[in-house]
Amino acid sequence: MSAEDLERYETEIELQLYQEYRAVLPMFRYVVETERRFYLANDVKMEAHGEGARTYFEIRLADAWVWDMYRPARFVSSVRVVTFKDVNVEELPEKEL
Repeated sequence: MSAEDLERYETEIELQLYQEYRAVLPMFRYVVETERRFYLANDVKMEAHGEGARTYFEIRLADAWVWDMYRPARFVSSVRVVTFKDVNVEELPEKEL
């Protein structure tokens, strides 16, 4: 497989992932971004913990979808993330019924 073939394959997978994201977005209440991953979730709990002079965050997600092109199953029932980096949690707007 050439470098060009690999790049074409990765571009195709990223496009499929983006299309999946757009399709599943209405099913979720929150968008969560960490330094390593991007998640959609219906329940988010975040706690800050001190360890000496440093602070780390523990994030627990329930009923989640993970943006990861190498993961065969992106829907997960629960996720636990521990990070010393920034975390962004956004509540999506209410859907009109």
